[in-house]
Amino acid sequence: MTKSGLIEKVAQKVEGLTVKQTEMIIDTVFDSMRESLAKGEKIEIRGFGNFRLRERKPRKARNPKTGESVEVPRKVALHFKMGKALKEALNIDVEDTEE
Repeated sequence: MTKSGLIEKVAQKVEGLTVKQTEMIIDTVFDSMRESLAKGEKIEIRGFGNFRLRERKPRKARNPKTGESVEVPRKVALHFKMGKALKEALNIDVEDTEE
């Protein structure tokens, strides 16, 4: 699903909202999530999942073509952990995915 597809779907389900109004709401939600993550905050949406940033430490790796050792710098990656209700809706065994 794309952002425009999400906007269309929400606009169809919620009576009284235009596509433009729905787009503004969706943009506000995404902007708020982006700002929270930028501050290092965790986002928890009950029944759906959690979003948070994880730091990947710098490390040494090998270039597979040349075999040469290279330094991989520190980076921050987004981590998503599904909520129990989403796992169940997708028929994923909840016990197998617990950390």
